[in-house]
Amino acid sequence: MKAFGKTSALGLLISITILVPDSSCSSKGKVQEPGGYQPPEPWDYQVQEPLDDQLQVPLDDQLQEPLFSYVNITISVQMGTKTLLLCPPVPPTKAVVITWVITLRGQPPCKISYRVETKETSETNCTDRRITWASTPDQSPDLQISAVALDHDGYYSCVIATPNGNFQKRHNIQVLLPPAVTLFPGENRTAVCEATAGKPPAQISWTPEGYCKTKNESHSNGTVTVRSTCQWDHKKVHAVLCSVTHSTGNRILSIQLNQGVTSPLHSLLTILYVKLSLLGIILLIMGFAFFQKRNYFRK
Repeated sequence: MKAFGKTSALGLLISITILVPDSSCSSKGKVQEPGGYQPPEPWDYQVQEPLDDQLQVPLDDQLQEPLFSYVNITISVQMGTKTLLLCPPVPPTKAVVITWVITLRGQPPCKISYRVETKETSETNCTDRRITWASTPDQSPDLQISAVALDHDGYYSCVIATPNGNFQKRHNIQVLLPPAVTLFPGENRTAVCEATAGKPPAQISWTPEGYCKTKNESHSNGTVTVRSTCQWDHKKVHAVLCSVTHSTGNRILSIQLNQGVTSPLHSLLTILYVKLSLLGIILLIMGFAFFQKRNYFRK
């Protein structure tokens, strides 16, 4: 009986163990970690997309700039002025080599380099002495043009090489030249307004509006002459305004249409008529005097 009792107790214990689920197993057969943490299935793992700031290139603690930088800007400079061209804002202690590449219209590229460690400067195809360092390259990598000319149109690129990458800033220089503006009368109630050798081309408008024709003439140095001829048929229009618009400034000129409305040929004929009339009067006086003298001697 004791053996039977022990066997019955053992069987009951096994039955209870089978019927009551272990606390370490879930209903789906996943293993429960202590503290309620449940790792996902291998196919449940997801790669988290980086945030916007994580997509950017890491910043250098001292440069505070992306490891690779490129900036392109356009600058309009009036002829005869002084201009300063800036490099990327890189601390001098981080620079290894500073290089300027200058590409002007119709000329081979000019290259100016400065090696920081050895303080050596080299130039290739650089002949324009108006383009120089703003200070000294060990103090400032910037460049300057002392007196801007028309042939300074082009691209000026500053490249600073550092142990972490290159930093580049390119300037597109567009030289401006104000045109010489003139306004003069023409024939048959016309006026001519001319903006000579401007860069870029000027724009011409009239007040009041008339029947106008505009012609542009390009020159080899990149300048353009704009000539506008306008006519007004209305007899009540006595004075007109020519407005010249340009990047360097605007000008307004006025003229009276009754000045110079007669053609040069008409003026020449008028002068000739007056001279012939005077000559005829003189001849008539001389003839009268001759006949008077002749009659006197006959008596």
